[in-house]
Amino acid sequence: MSAERHSESRPRIAIVSTYDELCGIAGYTRAIEKQLAPHVDLQIFDLDQYLLKSTHRRVRRLADEHILEIARALRGYDSVNIQLEYGTLGRTSGDIIRRFRILANAAPALSVTMHTVLIGEDLPYELMGRLLGKGKIIAMFKAIGASLKSRVLSQGIHGHLRRLQSRKPVSVIVHAKRDMRMMRDIFRLNNVFHHPLSFIAHAEAWGLRRRTRRNDFSLIETLPADAKLIGTFGFLSSYKGFETAIRALNFLPENYHLLIFGGVHPQGIRREQGIDPYIAKLLQAARIGQTPLDHLRESGLALAPGGDVTRLIAEHPETLRARVHFMGALSDSAFAAAMALCDAAVFPYVEVGQSSSGPISIALEMGTRVIASRTAAFRAYARYHPELIEFFDIGNYAELAGRIAARGRASGCVPELAYNTQTNARVYLEANGCAAAFAPGESVMLQEAAE
Repeated sequence: MSAERHSESRPRIAIVSTYDELCGIAGYTRAIEKQLAPHVDLQIFDLDQYLLKSTHRRVRRLADEHILEIARALRGYDSVNIQLEYGTLGRTSGDIIRRFRILANAAPALSVTMHTVLIGEDLPYELMGRLLGKGKIIAMFKAIGASLKSRVLSQGIHGHLRRLQSRKPVSVIVHAKRDMRMMRDIFRLNNVFHHPLSFIAHAEAWGLRRRTRRNDFSLIETLPADAKLIGTFGFLSSYKGFETAIRALNFLPENYHLLIFGGVHPQGIRREQGIDPYIAKLLQAARIGQTPLDHLRESGLALAPGGDVTRLIAEHPETLRARVHFMGALSDSAFAAAMALCDAAVFPYVEVGQSSSGPISIALEMGTRVIASRTAAFRAYARYHPELIEFFDIGNYAELAGRIAARGRASGCVPELAYNTQTNARVYLEANGCAAAFAPGESVMLQEAAE
């Protein structure tokens, strides 16, 4: 928990969010804290993830008491912002909705930043049929469960906000114009703002670039001076599509190296699991630790009579062991510094309905060349920053390799972005009824921008 205290005349804003180092929402909250500190007195209320993530009956009661304790403190502030990522409030829909309502009801004035926008669509019948046809019964039921949970959460959260806005000031902040329109048109919410994620100010990005050297990272320091560094960033998860970047490496010259910055999310670590399944998938894609015999097994081929068995137990001739590097999870500052060293940052995500991405925002702010898959979230983000992102089709590693090898926007020039940390701070101030913290007459309403 952190606090900024200045004069009594300044507005007092509370932010309710997870604040742990290894969490994307927490990283954004720390950025917002820096952006708002010059304008308001700010207090961060840290959501205890040990309590809130538990399904144990006694711990769940302690989690509810934790929420009630925060709610009692919120009444002393002028406005409250909730950084809403549903999973940070609990594991079940009932827990999440109940705890959100307690916090929302306690706020004298409320703004909610929605990092995931759920619209409660119908069951995914096409996906269900496809999974059923492949015999993936468990996966099919998981898809049904996820869809039903999405609908319950959408109705429970959006409906409560709609009722609250008739009794007190309520604003919503989303990260794309399409999400703003859904909040306004489908869920009939007023005062909906949109602004892309923004982390690093222009001057801060320049300073970090000037200070960062390859020898700041011990592994990078060992690479040849002519090595081209291609970075992927974020927690290791199947929707990130990092295996696409690994496959693209096969089509690039030997001096191209792939640096994978990030680790398994703390909530994804499983008891007695020898290796995370997605890490195993990445190692397989890079042929790391594999032999030609492994390839024969995968292909269903057999060794011809009289063949050389010793050749089959040697290291796979197409291994990328020397060119794929797992860099681990980093702090906020090291994460941004790593981007400053990369010749390109690659975001090969698959489409999962994601609303935004912190790493792509940081990469662009750091002046790194950005190459991204053509997902809905990345296309929406690019509308705020036209001509600054190169796209390739999802999963097309051959196209990605061509994009990387082609001459694109040079990495190293920090762009002057129209949507930046200052405009982001303005949105938060207006959403929390503190527009007067900026100079009179300075417009901060951005609902109709980024056409």
